[in-house]
Amino acid sequence: MKIVTNIARAAAAAAGAIPRSHTLAGLDLLASAVVIVDAEGRIAFANAAAENMLESSLKALSRQRLCDLFSNPAEFEHVIAQARAHKFSDLRQELTLERPAREPLHVHAIASAMDEPDGNVLLELRETVQQMKLDREERLLDQSQVNKELIRNLAHEIKNPLGGIRGAAQLLEMELPPLHLQQLREYTQVIIKEADRLQTLVDRLLAPHRRPHIVGDVNIHEVLERVRSLILAEFPAGLAIVRDYDASLPEFRGDKEQLIQTVLNIAHNAAQALAGRVESGDAQITFKTRVARQVTLAKVRYNLALDLHIIDNGPGIPPQIRDRIFYPLVSGRDGGSGLGLTLAQTFVHQHMGVIECESRPGFTDFRILLPLP
Repeated sequence: MKIVTNIARAAAAAAGAIPRSHTLAGLDLLASAVVIVDAEGRIAFANAAAENMLESSLKALSRQRLCDLFSNPAEFEHVIAQARAHKFSDLRQELTLERPAREPLHVHAIASAMDEPDGNVLLELRETVQQMKLDREERLLDQSQVNKELIRNLAHEIKNPLGGIRGAAQLLEMELPPLHLQQLREYTQVIIKEADRLQTLVDRLLAPHRRPHIVGDVNIHEVLERVRSLILAEFPAGLAIVRDYDASLPEFRGDKEQLIQTVLNIAHNAAQALAGRVESGDAQITFKTRVARQVTLAKVRYNLALDLHIIDNGPGIPPQIRDRIFYPLVSGRDGGSGLGLTLAQTFVHQHMGVIECESRPGFTDFRILLPLP
């Protein structure tokens, strides 16, 4: 890559702990992060983009080994060693760099050995998180559409024979001989009750596709306050619901009841997952609202969007279902229907928004982005 070669040549003029000299001043104009490490792996130079990425100043960074900033340094060290050994003119690799108590960095790393005897290596780091988010959003939209068709078709296929099964059980019950009526009636009642239970499940699956989308002016904080009162009524002790609101958020057009149901489904799941902490009295759910700017939702660019977070300090979503939590009938709780998050996703998509989740032990964050006028 020519830009890397040019950067390396420009940087070759400096050695040791490199200040922001006139020679390297142009590197601060680059959008990608540029870091120079010496033969011992210590940071000799970092441009402004690298300071932003690593959340530290050059003065603080120059005292540290680059790989010590991450909890999984092996891949990074391998890239630097390969470049230093001149095995490639420039080595490119996708890396996920884990950082203690911070979000991991997903970067495309380009490493080049500099033309000087000191063994310095120049690294260009480009964050790939934005492209990953766009790809994930597209997958979620496709998944949601498949879910809708699957649910609709499956529900209709189940519903048609259910009425016949229930009706046949009722007719059978009427034909039972009086002598054995009470004993055999237990079996027919099992059929009838299970048919009714399945009918209720089917109705819930079809509910978001049947109910009309009632649009009006929505104040998201009124929605959150309604949900807050409902959750605290069910969990009056041991659970705190923290408000972190941006009062400048404007009203927007939407279906208020659908949004209440969306937030309620997520918050109720969180409250149930917090059962252990509720008993110890330190359970917490946070409702956080912010304005996001220049956001792409469903392949459409919006100047402003509502950025809503529903955060809890529970045990987190089990890893084995973390990628499938929005699928119908997938639940991490015994006795759960697995429909709450599916319906939440459906309602959010009907508002032209997206919903995503980040979860680890002690922290689960459901993020909802909705376009604003």
